[in-house]
Amino acid sequence: MKKLVFLTGAGMSAESGISTFRNSDGLWEKYPVEQVASIQGYMADPELVINFYNRLRRQLLQASPCLAHRLVASLETDYAVTVVTQNVDDLHERAGSSHIIHLHGELLKATSTLHPNDPSQVVTLREPHLDIHMGQQAKDGSQLRPAIVWFGEPVPMIEPAIHEVSQADILVVIGTSLVVYPAAGLLHYAPPACKIYLIDPADVSYDPSLGITHLQTGASEGMKKLVEMLRKGS
Repeated sequence: MKKLVFLTGAGMSAESGISTFRNSDGLWEKYPVEQVASIQGYMADPELVINFYNRLRRQLLQASPCLAHRLVASLETDYAVTVVTQNVDDLHERAGSSHIIHLHGELLKATSTLHPNDPSQVVTLREPHLDIHMGQQAKDGSQLRPAIVWFGEPVPMIEPAIHEVSQADILVVIGTSLVVYPAAGLLHYAPPACKIYLIDPADVSYDPSLGITHLQTGASEGMKKLVEMLRKGS
C-alpha cells in the first residue's frame, strides 16, 4: 500500500468557517498576532490569552468537517494515510482520519505553563468543562494553558512529521502559504520519487525543482480533482 502524506494548513479549515490570523475577520482582527499567538504575549497577559482561546474553542464546536476533510479520510481505504496539520482544530479527527500529527498543538487540549511539552501534563477539554480558568492548575501545579505551540516556542512534533514525509510516495499540500517554518521546510524531506501536489487557489511561491503539480482551487474542489487523478494513476 502506497504511503500518502497530507500537509494541511488554514485553507483546509476555512471552508468549515474556521478563521485564521491571516484573515481580517472574526476574533483575530481584534488582537495583534504577537499578543495572542506568541509565548511572550501569553507571559505578558495570560488571562487575555486564555480567554481568547476559550472563545476560539467554543467557535470550533459550531464548525463541521468540510468535503475536503472527508475526502482525505476516505483515501485510507486505498492508501496508508498520514495527515500532518498546522491547524489546531479537530476537524480531521471528526472527518474520520486516524493518523494525525498536530504540528501546532490542539485547541481541545490544555497543558502546563511550566512544562508544556510534557505529555503527562496534557489534558483533554470536554463539554461542559471547555474553558480554562485563571488559577486552574496543571498536574505540576502551574497555571493550566492552551496546548498550542505559539510563536517563540519549539515545535516538538516536527521530527515525527519529517519521518512521515521522508517515507511518502505521494505528498499533498493543502491550504498553506508555505511561509511558516519549520512546516514549510517539510517538502524538502520528500523522497526524489515522491509525487507532490499543491491544492491552493493562491499563487503560492515554491521551489520549482520539486516538480509540484499545482491544483489552483479551493480545498474541497481540489480534493475532488486529486481523488480523480489518483484513480487514474496520474
